[in-house]
Amino acid sequence: MKRALKLGASVLVTLIFTWWAFRETDWQAQWNSLRSANYLYVLPYFGILILIHLCRTVRWGCLLSGMERVPFRKLNQASGIGFMMLLVLPFRLGEFARPFLIAQRTSIRRSAAMTSVVLERITDGLVVATLLRTLLFFIPEETEQVRYVKLGSTLMFAVFGGGLAFLLFARWQHDRAVHLVRVTVGRLMPRLADKMADIVDSFVGAMRQLPSPGQLALFFLLTLGYWGLNGAGMALVARAFGCIGGEDPSCQPMSLSLFQGYVVMTVLVVGLMIPAAPGMMGTFQAATKVGLGLFLPASVVNASGMAYANVVWLCQTVQQVGFGLLLLSLGHLSFRDIANKLGKEGEASAPMA
Repeated sequence: MKRALKLGASVLVTLIFTWWAFRETDWQAQWNSLRSANYLYVLPYFGILILIHLCRTVRWGCLLSGMERVPFRKLNQASGIGFMMLLVLPFRLGEFARPFLIAQRTSIRRSAAMTSVVLERITDGLVVATLLRTLLFFIPEETEQVRYVKLGSTLMFAVFGGGLAFLLFARWQHDRAVHLVRVTVGRLMPRLADKMADIVDSFVGAMRQLPSPGQLALFFLLTLGYWGLNGAGMALVARAFGCIGGEDPSCQPMSLSLFQGYVVMTVLVVGLMIPAAPGMMGTFQAATKVGLGLFLPASVVNASGMAYANVVWLCQTVQQVGFGLLLLSLGHLSFRDIANKLGKEGEASAPMA
C-alpha cells in the first residue's frame, strides 16, 4: 500500500509538471518546428552523450579505486545498467543498482559502493549549484524567473553542502555523529534512527578508503569534463531548431549560445531534483522551459522551445536505455531479476512505523 501511494504521488507530480510545461504550448507551431528541424545535429549529440557516459563511468572507477581497481568492462556494465535503472525504476530504486551490480562483480562491499555514489551526487550538486549561481551573475535583468532560479540554486547548494558537511563531521567525529542521529531522529522514529545510524557508520568506514590524490584529481577533472560536455550538448541541439533552409514560414527559430546552453543545463538539473515518476517526463520539460524562458520570448519557448525540450529528453532517454539494454544482453542478465531484487531490498530497508 505504501509503495502504491508513493507511485501515485510521483505520477501526480509528473502530471502536474507536464500540464504546466505544455499548458501554453502552440501545438501547431511546435509540430512545425519538429518538421523543420535539422536532425543532423542529433548525430554529434549522441556522440557527446557517449562521451558523457564514459566520463561518468571512469570517474566512478576513480572513487572506487581506493577499495579496488575495477576493470573497465565490469565498471561499464554496472554503470550502463545502473544509469538505465535510475531512469526507469520508481522510488529512486535505480540509485541502488550500481552498488548492487558492482558488488556482484568485485570484492567491494555494497555499502562502500553506495558511499561512492553518494559522494558523486554531492559533488555534482555542489558543482551545478555553484555554476548556476555564477552564471546568473551575468544575466543583468532581475526578473521573477531569475529570482526563482536563484532560490533553486541556493536550496540545492544548501542540501548538498549540508550533506557534505555532515559526512565530513562524521568522518572527523564518528561516535558523536552516530549519537547525534540516534538522539535527533530517535525522538520521532526510533527504528529508523537505528537504521540511519548504521548507514552513517557504514559510510564513515567506506570514507576511510578514499582513492589516491592522483585518482581524486582525475575524478574532479572528469567531473568538469562531464558537465562541460553536457552544457555544450544542450547548445548544440538548439541549432537544429534555427529554421535555416526550412520550407515552413511559420517555424519559430531559436538558438542558444554556449553560455545559455550551460544556464539551461543547470536549471534543468535543479528541476530534476523534484521527485517524479520514472523517465523524468514532465519535470524535464518544465525545467527546460524555465531555463529557456530566461533568454527567449514566450512565443518561441512555447513552440520551438518545447520541441527542443522533447528532442533532448528523447535523445537522453534513448541513449541511457539503449546502453542499458545492450549491456544486459551482452551480460546475459535479466532486467526483471535485478529490479525484483532491488525492490525486495527497498521494502526490507523501508522504515517501519
